[in-house]
Amino acid sequence: MMPMATFTTYDRARAPWNRALVTGGAGFLGSHLCTRLLDSGVEVDCLDNLSTGRAGKVAHLAGRPGFRFLERDISEPGCAEALEGPYDLVLHLAGPASAAAWPDRPVELLDAGSLGTRVALGLAARDGARFLLASSPPFPPSGGDADPVGPHGARAEAVRFAEALVAAHAGAHGANAGIVRLFEGYGPGMRTDDGGMPAAFIEQALAGRPVTVDGDGSLTHPLCYVDDMVDGVLLIAAGRSVRPVDLGGDEEPAAVEIARRVIGLTGSDSPLVFVDPPGGRPLPPRPVTGFAREIFGWLPGVSWQDGLERTVAAFRDRPEPVPTVTGEPREPAGEW
Repeated sequence: MMPMATFTTYDRARAPWNRALVTGGAGFLGSHLCTRLLDSGVEVDCLDNLSTGRAGKVAHLAGRPGFRFLERDISEPGCAEALEGPYDLVLHLAGPASAAAWPDRPVELLDAGSLGTRVALGLAARDGARFLLASSPPFPPSGGDADPVGPHGARAEAVRFAEALVAAHAGAHGANAGIVRLFEGYGPGMRTDDGGMPAAFIEQALAGRPVTVDGDGSLTHPLCYVDDMVDGVLLIAAGRSVRPVDLGGDEEPAAVEIARRVIGLTGSDSPLVFVDPPGGRPLPPRPVTGFAREIFGWLPGVSWQDGLERTVAAFRDRPEPVPTVTGEPREPAGEW
C-alpha cells in the first residue's frame, strides 16, 4: 500500500524549503520553477548540461542572491561532489519531456533516466531532502508491454526505469521521494522546434507559414498553463506522497480550435491546412488528476484561451532564441 500524503505548508510567498537543487533547470518548466522558488525565498542551484536546455532561459536570474547556475551533467562522474548542498528539496527534471526528444542519442537518454536519477536520489538521501521526479506519460501509449527496441523504446524504458527506481528507493529505504507526471504543459519560454502542442502552431503563425493540423483537427489536448503546472509541482513537493501524481489541464480543446485561436491572436494571415500525419498518430494519453485535486488541493486556474493569449504575447515580445548566460544554445528538442 502506498503511504498516505502528509504535508509541509506550501505558500507562494514563503516556501517551506531553504535550498533546492533543480536538475534540468534551464529547461522550460525548470526555469519557471527556479524563478518561483527564488521569488519565495529559496536558494536555488540550477543544474543543466545544456544538451536540451538553454542557459538563456535562466539569464534573468543571473546575479540574483541565492541563485547558482552549473553547466554539468548529473549522470557524469564527479557531478555529485560538486553539489555540496545541503538541500532540503531536489527536483529532478533532467530528462526528455517530448517523444521527439533525443531520437539519435538513445544511450544519453537512458543514462539520464538511470544514472542521472540514481545520482539525484543519492543527493537527496545524503541531505535528507524531499525528492520529486518529473516524469512523462508513456507515448505512444501501448495496450501491452512496450517494445524496448521499438522507435520510442529508449525513451519509454528511461521513463519506466526512473519511476521504478524512485519507487524502489521509497519502498526499500523509506526515502521521501515522489513522482509527478506532466501532461502537455505550455507557456512563455516553451520550445517551438519539437513539434509540441501548441508551440508548433505559434511558430508557424508568427512566421507566416501554413498552420498544419493533423487529420480533421478533432483530436483534443489537455493543455496545462505553466503557472498552474508550477503550482502543482510545488504542492506535491511539499507533501510526502510516493504515488505518481498526474498534472494536466482539465479542459481539452480540439487541435483545430487551438490552431484557429493562435491564428487570431497572432493576427497572422497563415492558412489552416489539414494534413495526414505520417504513419498515423496515436492518441495522446490523458491525465487522471483526481488525486492531485483531492489530496493536494490542486486545480488549474488559467483557461486554455487565456493561457494562449499570454503565451502568444510573450513570444511576440521576446521570440526564441534568447540570450544565454554561458555558452550557446544547443538545438536538440525536448526538455521540461
